[in-house]
Amino acid sequence: MLKIWAKTTVGDKITNDIIYRRFEKYDSGKFMEYLNEICHDFDIPTPVVLKSHVTHFESFNITRFKSGDFIESVDFDSLVLENAGD
Repeated sequence: MLKIWAKTTVGDKITNDIIYRRFEKYDSGKFMEYLNEICHDFDIPTPVVLKSHVTHFESFNITRFKSGDFIESVDFDSLVLENAGD
């Protein structure tokens, strides 16, 4: 089962968080699909994804999108995705 803990932060404080679940194993080809669904659940725009975002998630189980990674303005400093799977 895939579990991603997604959270928005302002400074060091978590302002919103969810646990995103899928009944499948992680598939790097579906990273954008996961991110789109997480952003839809948060009701925030989807950030620009660089290869480094995917690489960090796969190598370190965490990736961070800064407010500058969003084309539209957002009311948080970062969106953090952390692998919370088994």
